[in-house]
Amino acid sequence: MSETTTERAEANALITDIADVGAIGGREFGPSSWREIPQGDIDAYAALSGDDNPIHVDAEAAAASPYGGRIAHGMLTLSMVVPHLREIYRVEGTSTGIVYGFNRIRFPHPVRSGAQIRVRGSVADVARVDGGWQVALALVFETEGAPKPAVVAELVLRHYE
Repeated sequence: MSETTTERAEANALITDIADVGAIGGREFGPSSWREIPQGDIDAYAALSGDDNPIHVDAEAAAASPYGGRIAHGMLTLSMVVPHLREIYRVEGTSTGIVYGFNRIRFPHPVRSGAQIRVRGSVADVARVDGGWQVALALVFETEGAPKPAVVAELVLRHYE
């Protein structure tokens, strides 16, 4: 039986218990499996966010742009972190977990409509907070076949006991 992409991603996952979070600093995890960003998602995000820049939604205008075609919104790509992280990072035994924020976000390379992305990361920092732990994850969003990452971000999570 051949190993699926999801099984490979899970094999590279960082799964820990809340009692052990203090010891995960520096650990690497991922990559996740590839996930497509189809034009339908780009159009839905444009409608929801109000960001209807032609490079995202107008095939003709985007073809004439420096990108040569429609591209995903950077914030749409960033928001896809959740399904990727579910595969490759998990803290068990918590009462709740939240996204506390981001320390840094950059969009070094566009994601073409229909492209595949995946996420890999490392634990940049772990600190005790009232009732739990704050963990900063240094994340890199890769686009299949692209020379540079689509997104580089430091995501800050809080895991409560």
